[in-house]
Amino acid sequence: MNATPAVAPINQVLTRCLHLLLIALLALAATRAVTGGKPQAGAVIVVAVLCAAVYVLGPLSPRVRSSRVVAAQWLGAVTVAWLVLVILTPDGVWVAFPLYFLQLHLLPRRGGLGAVSITALVAITAFAAHQGTFSPAAAIGPALGAAVAVAVVWGYQALYRENEQRRRLIEELTATRADLAAAQHDAGVLAERERLAREIHDTLAQGLSSIQLLLRAAGRSLPEGKAAGYVEQARQAAVDNLAEARRFVAAHTPPALDGTTLAGALERLCAATPGTRFQLVGTPGALPIAHEVALLRIAQAALANTLRHANATTTDVTLTHLADEVALEIADDGVGFDPSLPVPDGFGLAAMRARARALGGSLTIRSTPGKGAVLTARFPLARS
Repeated sequence: MNATPAVAPINQVLTRCLHLLLIALLALAATRAVTGGKPQAGAVIVVAVLCAAVYVLGPLSPRVRSSRVVAAQWLGAVTVAWLVLVILTPDGVWVAFPLYFLQLHLLPRRGGLGAVSITALVAITAFAAHQGTFSPAAAIGPALGAAVAVAVVWGYQALYRENEQRRRLIEELTATRADLAAAQHDAGVLAERERLAREIHDTLAQGLSSIQLLLRAAGRSLPEGKAAGYVEQARQAAVDNLAEARRFVAAHTPPALDGTTLAGALERLCAATPGTRFQLVGTPGALPIAHEVALLRIAQAALANTLRHANATTTDVTLTHLADEVALEIADDGVGFDPSLPVPDGFGLAAMRARARALGGSLTIRSTPGKGAVLTARFPLARS
């Protein structure tokens, strides 16, 4: 019977109740015609059965359920059968009540309201004709039934629209949450890739690059022979391992910090780097492990850049502990560069800046061509 795909369980229950009500009222009219001994009882039974048969065809017909035009035609046939019935017996007036619901459900809003009004007027007129007189009390039943049907159907339609809006909002919210989760996942993946790139660049890649440079220099200083061949093999192994190292990284505390402080790790790093001196200023305090890792990685990357590009004779590394911040300064007397221009190791500087920003810190570089460079990393500390 439904012309629209209403699948809510409450709608199915109401539809079945409407079916039972109309069939029951038709059966009541036929029964009262027989028990009342009316001369037109046979005609009433035939019309009631015909009306019931036409009505039953509606819910069983796929075209009625799928097309509003066909549904309206079916409703017209049911209404015509009801008009014949109400002419034959006053008991047919009560069938108008389920007809109200059909009209409001299958017809447009204004059309349904007009059809209900006409049906109520016909029911009142037919009842008055059978009674031979008109009284306000006789009009109350059909009119009140029409008002109740309009209120129930329109109220249900408003509730159905509200539920549909809520359903769509829930679907949009679910889709938005899924998109947000996917975006957060993608952002996490990108952040992790960036972190891995920084770790590889600052540690394994820098170390293997230095090994390549040293082996190349050693190979040039050796005469042709087995030693030179071994050096070349070692250099090629460093090249291969540099490519392999980019596939691996461990998100743990750097080995240089195992069993020692940041100052101790920096001092060992400076001792292993030619021409580099370390100085500690202030009283060392407990630092978050993330700060210690970041400062050590920045120092490693900065010293690697100094060895590769600055041609410096001396480099001073200073770790300063203050009440509200910790600072790392790396100053060299190398060739320097113009910070406003692209530098050879642009990714290394960008990675150091990103590492500092990730912890709320800053990284600045002061340099002039021919006068060395000073790199300063500062990390704020929470006041205790």
